[in-house]
Amino acid sequence: MTIRPLFAALAVMALAGCANDPAPNQQIRLSEQALEQARAVGANADDMPELKQAEDKLAHAQADMLEESYKDARLQAEQAELDARLAEARVLTQKSQEQLNVLNTRITRLRKQLAEAQ
Repeated sequence: MTIRPLFAALAVMALAGCANDPAPNQQIRLSEQALEQARAVGANADDMPELKQAEDKLAHAQADMLEESYKDARLQAEQAELDARLAEARVLTQKSQEQLNVLNTRITRLRKQLAEAQ
């Protein structure tokens, strides 16, 4: 009968060992790539608070990795990726809006010229 509690204790310890979060290396890489991509389209940490937040969260994730706090590192890295993607989307939206404004100005100018020609 003393073997049964020993097996139960070993099973609990084995499950506890499986419960540890693995190192989120891939998520860290995804976050770094998202930051690079946001910068590539013109996002700047000085002008975009989302990019600054992404950089800060990635730094926290990397610090958590060093402390082997993998769950916190994963959460910070995921948030960093999302913030970087938001910054990228805002830059692209702003550029699209500027292009739209230019096109609308040209259309207005062409309409005026057409009206004058008639």
